[in-house]
Amino acid sequence: MSACTQCGACCACFRVDFAVYELDDMGGTVPAHLTMEIKGATARMRGTDSVPIRCIALGGTVGQAVDCAIYTQRPSPCREFTEGSEACARARAHHGMPPLPAQGA
Repeated sequence: MSACTQCGACCACFRVDFAVYELDDMGGTVPAHLTMEIKGATARMRGTDSVPIRCIALGGTVGQAVDCAIYTQRPSPCREFTEGSEACARARAHHGMPPLPAQGA
């Protein structure tokens, strides 16, 4: 089991912006109704521009047990996020959790 299924800190720490071409109504996979248009060609996951930040697709309790309602359809920034990366460590620290070892370490 991945630490990500217990963590979710990244989903409650960062904005998630991506190209509108990833939206399902533009031929991609990300459900458009869970996003907002930012600038013509850029979309953002709802909730990631709020305070506190929490992606609309995030379920559960950060640091305990979480899930992503659109995991197989998630946008590229989410697919490219690396467990144990510097950004992961920042997100975890923001939520009072220790860093994870880098993948492959």
